[in-house]
Amino acid sequence: MGKDVIIACDFDSKARTLEFLDNFKDKKPFVKIGMELFYSEGPDIVREIKKRGHRIFLDLKLHDIPNTVKKSMAVLSALDVDITNLHAGGAIPMMKAAVEGLTRPDGTRPLLIAVTQLTSTDQQTMENDLLIKEPIDKVVMHYASNAKKAGLDGVVCSPLEAGKVHEICGRDFITVTPGVRFADGDIGDQKRVMTPAQAKEIGSDYIVVGRPITAADNPVEAYERCLKEFID
Repeated sequence: MGKDVIIACDFDSKARTLEFLDNFKDKKPFVKIGMELFYSEGPDIVREIKKRGHRIFLDLKLHDIPNTVKKSMAVLSALDVDITNLHAGGAIPMMKAAVEGLTRPDGTRPLLIAVTQLTSTDQQTMENDLLIKEPIDKVVMHYASNAKKAGLDGVVCSPLEAGKVHEICGRDFITVTPGVRFADGDIGDQKRVMTPAQAKEIGSDYIVVGRPITAADNPVEAYERCLKEFID
């Protein structure tokens, strides 16, 4: 399994998204479509970007009762995305139902990963708002273990946790890590962050990078910098 940089296309319209992707000419970066864009444009934006030759991580973070998630995943599976996700907090029965719904009649399916804790969540937030008193590292690893038990392919986690996830769940268990910023960049609303080079060192499989690329004066140059720091 190779490493890759996934660009978070967190735009509010098809026009802005395609205008951004037009910067890349003959390159076809892996892209993330999140809630803002999907809720604005619907499934057609997924089809359009897929038609252009991009791999897609559809980041909708499903979290509901098992039957609802199973039926929803069946719909998402038909969009032919490469990765999609849910919240591990929905527990093992929900995650197992998601795998069932995502699996097509021929046995194929997109990769399915679970969000452990959002990178905007720190220990204080978890204790005060969620009433979870365990250390955040222990919670993340427990959620990752549950995801593996449920048959998922990996987790979304902070790059700070990627190495330990691999220790506990195995090297083939995918880690997709947001919260990546350049050393000379603004961390924004993220609280658990690393640079691309640090994420590479600790063992992240995929890094998700948004504003450092999408808000850059030269997005292609910023993307290539990410590739160089994370892969080369």
